[in-house]
Amino acid sequence: MKYLRISVITLILWGMCITLPIKAQSKKGLRTNVLVETPIYTVSYNEVLQQPNWLEYTSSNRPKKVDRGNMDFKIYNGVYTSNRADYYKNIYDKGHLAPAATFSDSWKNLSSTFYYLNCALQNQDLNRGEWRLLEQQERIWDDSEDLTITVNLVFKKGHKVLRTGGHVPSDMIKHIYFVERGSWKCFEFKNVKPTKGWEDHEVIHTHGLVN
Repeated sequence: MKYLRISVITLILWGMCITLPIKAQSKKGLRTNVLVETPIYTVSYNEVLQQPNWLEYTSSNRPKKVDRGNMDFKIYNGVYTSNRADYYKNIYDKGHLAPAATFSDSWKNLSSTFYYLNCALQNQDLNRGEWRLLEQQERIWDDSEDLTITVNLVFKKGHKVLRTGGHVPSDMIKHIYFVERGSWKCFEFKNVKPTKGWEDHEVIHTHGLVN
C-alpha cells in the first residue's frame, strides 16, 4: 500500500494523462511529459527527447502462451516518438522497457509491448546481455510474488543526440519492488557495453524514483 501511494503521487506530479485512442502524430508543440496508461504499463513519454522519461509495469507469474515471431515496433498515434530511422545502422537496439517475454501470455499483451512508447535507444550489448539477464531473473522472482518495476531513463548534460533527432539515454535505472516482502532492489546501468555482471549493477535504493 505504501508503494501504491508513492506511485499515485508520482503520476499526479508528472501531469497530463492521455488515454486510448489518439489520432495521428504531430511534431507541433512537442511535450516533455505525456502520460499514457495501457493495460500492462504506464509510461511518461518525452516527445522532445523522443524517449520515455520512465515506465512502470507489474511482473507476475504469467504463463507463456505465444511467441513474438516477427513482431516489430509500431507508432503510437498521438504521441511523437522515436521511429525506425533512429535505430538504422547503429549500435542501438529497440530496447524493451516492459519486456516482451514477461507479457507473452496473450497476443494482445505481447503486441502492446511493441510500441515505440515502450522502447529506448539502448546499447545493443547491454540490451542483449546484462539487461536481458536481469529480466530473466525478474521472471524467476515473480514466480513467488508480484514485482512492481519502474525503469527511469537518465539524460546527462552532453548526452548523445542522433542526426534523426533521437536522444540517447546516458543511464538506465531499474527499481524493483517486491510486493509481498515490501522490499526493494535497484540496478543502475550506463548505456554502454557492460563490463560486469548484472548483479554488480545493484545500488542502494532510497525509496524514491529518479526523475
